[in-house]
Order: sequence, then structure tokens, then C-alpha cells
Amino acid sequence: MPLSDDEDDDASVPAGTAVGSPPGLWAALPEALVVLGWVIVAVLAWFALLRMVVWDSLEPLIVVNALTMVVYLPAWIVAIGAALVRQWLLMGAALIIVAAQIAFVLPELTAASPLPPWTRNAPLVRVFDANINKVPFFASGYVHAIESYRPDVMSFEEFIPGALDGMTASGVLRAYPYRCSYPAPEATGLFVASRWRLSDCQLHTVAVSYVSKPYMVEATLSTPAGPVALRVVHTLAPLPLMSEEWKLALSAVDHSIRRSGTNRMLMTGDFNATWGNRGFVTLLGDGLTDGAAARGQALDMTWPDGAPVPPFVRIDHVLTGANLAVVKIASGSGFGRRSHHYLTAEVAVRP
Repeated sequence: MPLSDDEDDDASVPAGTAVGSPPGLWAALPEALVVLGWVIVAVLAWFALLRMVVWDSLEPLIVVNALTMVVYLPAWIVAIGAALVRQWLLMGAALIIVAAQIAFVLPELTAASPLPPWTRNAPLVRVFDANINKVPFFASGYVHAIESYRPDVMSFEEFIPGALDGMTASGVLRAYPYRCSYPAPEATGLFVASRWRLSDCQLHTVAVSYVSKPYMVEATLSTPAGPVALRVVHTLAPLPLMSEEWKLALSAVDHSIRRSGTNRMLMTGDFNATWGNRGFVTLLGDGLTDGAAARGQALDMTWPDGAPVPPFVRIDHVLTGANLAVVKIASGSGFGRRSHHYLTAEVAVRP
């Protein structure tokens, strides 16, 4: 029996091909994905090369380097996909990027170490640190968190005058008579409060285009185990318009602690930097220990908070010198117009 015109048209469509699909679409798709894979590998290879050659010297790459933990992850996907379609050359190129990422992040992921024996009976300092994101009031959530945790010393970044008014009105400061208070209308405001005596408060600034920008509060904290050099740091985000200020601030922190030594130093704050950034690694080379990494919590990310995606970068830190050690550290979701997780830490101080 002869086929009708419609039946003849249907019979000419190859099995497995959707009716109405553009000719050759499915055949071309694997090729397009291979090309995309090569583009991804080429871009990430360029990032990795510049990381090794001009580490943080080029402005756009500062943020890329800060995101070392995540920015190279597409290479893992390309390597797996290339293996599935037997694109061995592409797989090999992607694996080189994977190896580079592993080499970059391995020092942080392997930084965990046992607590020194002296910490068993050493006095503890309970620390609370938060970037409150220029909120014009002090969120009640922070009041409850402070009252629950009962820190001995607390520090805040992006702390504006309205936040100080709200904090005072809440009554939470009654237990913290010692303060280094430098609120500011923009993101440069800093505030420190303590149950124990704070002395020699100083606000450090860097000059950018003839304007002084705060980046650190320095003070001496009198603990039951003796004086501790306290530093609260906040560098602005290393975006193109602020990257020079960011580099100057981290360099100034480095010079400050080189002058004073780090043996009895406690440093907290929002560094806007990670182990992927040269300036931050320099601080660790000065003799400071990253509390979260030392306790095996290198992947406890602190930013962003409250976004559609979970936190994917750790830019808020508690650092200690040789005669201090973070015993416990944790992060918690912020309050108000939150953008950072806050940190709580128990820090042992060697008498």
C-alpha cells in the first residue's frame, strides 16, 4: 500500500530526533561544549598564570585570587565532561588547572594543627566580631547574640553613629565599660568594647587621594593572663575604585605588626582578603595564625550572608600570635541588613 505524503515525511525523520529540531543541532552540541570547555580552561589558565607571576598586582585579579576556593571549580566539571566524551587533550588541560587550584588552596586546607599543651589551663578571652554593614540602628539580633555568648571583648566594622545610639539604648554596653569608639557615616566606622581595661586606643588611617581612610584600631587589652596587643582591621573591598586603598591598608597592617611583634597579638575583623591574597598571606608569614584554619574550619565561609547563594568566601578572621591560640571558633548568620556572618571565638592566652 503506498504511503501518504504525511507518512512519507514522518518516515524520513531519523530515530531519536525531535520533530521540528534544526538540522544538525544535536550533532553540533557536543562540538560547542568542547569549544566552551577550551574557553573555560584558557581563561582559568590565564588566571592561574597571573596568580603565579604578578600575584595581586593587577586590580581585576585581586577578587579572583580572593575566590581561589571556588573560581577554579569549573575546571573540575570540564575535566569530568571531557573524560566522558573522550576528549583527552581537553581533559589533560583541565586537570592542570585542577592541580594548580589544589596547590593554591592546600596550605590553608592543611593548616589544622593540635592545640599547644599550654592552652589546657590558660585563661580564655571570649571574642565577638561582626561587620554590621552600615546599618543605621543596632539590630536586636546582635543584642541577643551578645547577651547569649557573653564575650569579653567585641569588635564591629562598618559601624555608623546610629548603630552606636541603638547599641547604647539597648543596654548591652552596660557590661562593657572600656571602649575604643570610632563610628563613621560610611563603611569606615570601627568600634571596640571590652569588660576588661582597654588602653592606648589608636585609629590608624591610610592616605588615599589626599583623604585619610581608617583601616585599623589598635589598643592594649588587659586580660587575666596579662596584656594583649589588640588589632581590629577593616580594609575596604578590593574593587577597582578601592583596590589601591586595600593594598595600602594591608601593607600598613603588616608594617604595624612587624614593628610591635606578634607574640601576644589578637587580631580580628573583616580583612576583605583570603589565603588567596598576597597581603593576607604576608600577615600569616609575620607570625600570625588563622584561628579557623588552625581548628580545621577553613571552609567555614563568612560572605555573603542573606544572599540567594550560600557564603562562598572567608574574609572575616580571628588571627593570633604565638602566645595566644584560638581554642574554639564559629560563625553565625548576621542580623539587620546583613552581608557577613559574625564570628565568636574562645582564645587562650599564655600567662
